[in-house]
Parts: sequence; structure tokens; C-alpha cells
Amino acid sequence: MNYKDYFIETLYLMSYNEIIWMIIGFLGQSIFFSRWLVQWIYSEKYGKSSIPISFWWLSFFGGLITFFYAFHIKSFPFMFAQFIGLIVYTRNLYLLSKK
Repeated sequence: MNYKDYFIETLYLMSYNEIIWMIIGFLGQSIFFSRWLVQWIYSEKYGKSSIPISFWWLSFFGGLITFFYAFHIKSFPFMFAQFIGLIVYTRNLYLLSKK
């Protein structure tokens, strides 16, 4: 069986609820990944390595969605990693708001 057939068969066997949670997981990871693209474009625009505030917002929302996904799949190491990240992202957003 090739990968395409395996993927289609796996989707076919998933419940509606499982598909929704899979989409939520992909959404969280996509938002989380997009922060690197934003940071790269921002740094290229200004010709130096910089982290825009949108990086921290994308980190926060991507991390939050991914945390809920990890909770749903009952992955404690995944939840713990996301939770620690959420503390860092929240702290950076707080520090930036004080400027």
C-alpha cells in the first residue's frame, strides 16, 4: 500500500470528531510555524535580525491551540512543553505592552 492510499484509508476510518481534532492540531502547528516566516520577512525588511510583536502573538495563539490539542490526545510531555512556552510568550507580550 502506498502512502496516498494509506492516508485516504486512515481519513476514511476516522470519526468526524477525530477529523475536527486533527484539523485543530494542524491549525495550531500552522500558526506556530508561521511565526518563523513573519520573523524572517520582518528581519529581511529591516536588514537585521528582529522579532516583531506579531511573532509573540502567533507563538501564543499557536501554542494555546496546540496545548488544547495535546490535552485532547492526552500527551503530558506535549502539554507540558506547550504550557512552558505559553508562560514565555505571555511574559514577552506583557513586557512589550509596558513599552
